[in-house]
Amino acid sequence: MRHNRLDKKLDIENDSLNLSQIQMVEQLDKEPVVTKELAIQHGLTEEEYLRIITILGRVPNYTELGIYSVMWSEHCSYKNSIALLKTLPRTGGRLLVAAGEENAGLVDIGDGLAVAFKIESHNHPSAVEPYQGAATGVGGIMRDIFTMGARPIAALNSLRFGDLNDARSRQLFDGVVRGIGDYGNSFGVPTVAGEIYFDKCYRNNPLVNAMAVGIVKHSETASAVADGVGNPVMIVGSSTGRDGIHGATFASEEISEKSEAKRPSVQVGDPFTEKLLLEATLEVIAAGYLIGIQDMGAAGISCSTMEMSAKGKSGMTINLDLVPVRETGMTAYEIMLSESQERMLLVAKKGNEEKIKDIYNKWDLHAIVIGEVTEGDKVKIYKNGEIKADVPAESLVLGGGAPVYIRETCVPDYIKNKTSLNLKTIPEPSDYVETILQILRSPNISSKQWVYEQYDSMVRTNSVILPGADAAVVRVKGTEKYLAVKTDCNARYVYLNPKRGAAIAVAESARNVICSGATPLAITNCLNFGNPYKPDMYWQFKEAIAGIAYACTELGTPVTGGNVSFYNEAPNGAVFPTPVIGMLGLLESKSHITTAYFKSIGDAILLLGENRGDLNGSEYLQWIHNICGYDAPWFEMAFEKKLQSLCMQLIKDELIISAHDISDGGIAVALIESCISNPLLKGAKINLDKKDGRLDTILFGEDQSRIIISCKKQDIDTVVNQSLRYGVPCQVIGEVTDDSILQISSSVSIPLKQAEIIYKESIGEAMA
Repeated sequence: MRHNRLDKKLDIENDSLNLSQIQMVEQLDKEPVVTKELAIQHGLTEEEYLRIITILGRVPNYTELGIYSVMWSEHCSYKNSIALLKTLPRTGGRLLVAAGEENAGLVDIGDGLAVAFKIESHNHPSAVEPYQGAATGVGGIMRDIFTMGARPIAALNSLRFGDLNDARSRQLFDGVVRGIGDYGNSFGVPTVAGEIYFDKCYRNNPLVNAMAVGIVKHSETASAVADGVGNPVMIVGSSTGRDGIHGATFASEEISEKSEAKRPSVQVGDPFTEKLLLEATLEVIAAGYLIGIQDMGAAGISCSTMEMSAKGKSGMTINLDLVPVRETGMTAYEIMLSESQERMLLVAKKGNEEKIKDIYNKWDLHAIVIGEVTEGDKVKIYKNGEIKADVPAESLVLGGGAPVYIRETCVPDYIKNKTSLNLKTIPEPSDYVETILQILRSPNISSKQWVYEQYDSMVRTNSVILPGADAAVVRVKGTEKYLAVKTDCNARYVYLNPKRGAAIAVAESARNVICSGATPLAITNCLNFGNPYKPDMYWQFKEAIAGIAYACTELGTPVTGGNVSFYNEAPNGAVFPTPVIGMLGLLESKSHITTAYFKSIGDAILLLGENRGDLNGSEYLQWIHNICGYDAPWFEMAFEKKLQSLCMQLIKDELIISAHDISDGGIAVALIESCISNPLLKGAKINLDKKDGRLDTILFGEDQSRIIISCKKQDIDTVVNQSLRYGVPCQVIGEVTDDSILQISSSVSIPLKQAEIIYKESIGEAMA
């Protein structure tokens, strides 16, 4: 008996009331006459509409217009970003495929194994329907991984919301976290790391970025390509419904009051079906039955047919009458644009159709031949015996005939008019202990325990370092290898100085991976920005790309691919420019795994780097003084490289007991975290010199390239001498104690049990 999942129907309340007039007309099976005005309603410009007419040699019909509108949307075509993305270092190192070549990046880790990893956004859907928007974001990124032939082993995320005092922000936060947790937990992949920031600029436009990591043998990788005339094209997985129609177009416009009416653009996911799809797909790939495979994500069948055909320089014929649908009366337009979840398009080696069907049927999933690969470059779509679309695939895809723009830029006024930070206008705290405890209450600083306790971080039993650390570490089963993974971006830095802030995001993600004992290998990125047609927004984007390119080149971490999300704006303005970096690192020895917390009483505590006391962009300025800052904090790449190399060498020489990056909140927060992260709660006695007569600049400054380490006292001289050889300042600043007190100099005595309660419970209290 077949599973009733195949016959489920999507139930969206008042769906018919939310359909646009265009779709209403289509429901009556009366396709509108295509005009310039209709093209503009589909998100195309007049110039793009005329370009389509030139390509086809005629006016497109309604289905063709729909296909071009989604394929040429920002979300699919990257038309305003691809030219700049090509300036990133996209080859070299251990990369097995260049950025953008496949559904995800592929990095060699030796012994015939590779890591597939990628990060993508689901921002707009999550703003409208936070639970399903986040859940389907997780599902989509998982499919990108296993269509490469890789088994997902870890999930990460990067999230941004408005002020937690605001009811809407809390509602979005709660819905997104539940969506991520429910989908990931049900699918059976651990969520091992992430980051969350809160700022009023994200109130109406939250950012939901999902990352996945998988393992594959070199011999079992799959490609998103259509090749071989006569080879059958198959659709597998769930049935097709009306959910997600024009989802790609929706993601290519600003959030507004009208967005609420676009709930049908938000897909609905089913993690249990996706789990079956994973197992069936990996079995088919391993059996060698496929030429190519692609997930049906943004733009659904339109995207997978066009991109696979263009990559294989082939044509394709598709009969939509054969596509399993779960709603009656679906038109060609709707079927081609549907973004129903848990579906794949396969190109099979001819003669293996029945074997493929048997495997998918075993997993209770559809596997239907709906067409074949043809000669030429045209994709032809049929329904009811009529041709509904006849388009050259190359004209629709990224890097092919899709439009490419470089937009006008101008330096924003807030950058032009910025001044230097005047410390005389910043009152020094009268009570340092109370100020530190207050900073621990900031949701940007406090533990995200309320979030990650909703995630299953241990499923599959490969997680070694869990959420809350500098980076997560997961075991590569059956080997002695471990992966360190991290997402990172302080968007306030990027807002204040886009180039330097983006470079810091790369450097800090690498620093976190190194503090866990891993060698950074490569990055994926998710670039969240405002409207690219606004010159100041495009300037932010251009500068941030330059910063990422510079940092990745210097650190030897090429870009494997990722995602661009524009139009992250609401009527009250744009979000901070937020280029999230997903960093991958490799450990080849268990002995190199390093954690952030202090271990034993009497161990020496040292600072690698130098306290420069730069408060710019700090959480202290924002949370305590309500000042964003005037620039990104101090950062110098040459010094950063020396620091990272030193820390990695000290770990390999087994001289380090703990290592913790100093970042948000400054050294005060880093020291507290190093104490309270130990389940047995260790204290510390620390001596720090003032800067210009002030202690707050040292305690809370977020100047970069600093790491707190601990070591045995007998190893101090060796560590210091090694640091001198690398040209990195190293100073003993204290030792580990057993009194549950963090004593800083003579005047600041922090009760760690109180600090731990505040740190771990603040977000939960705000959400209660």
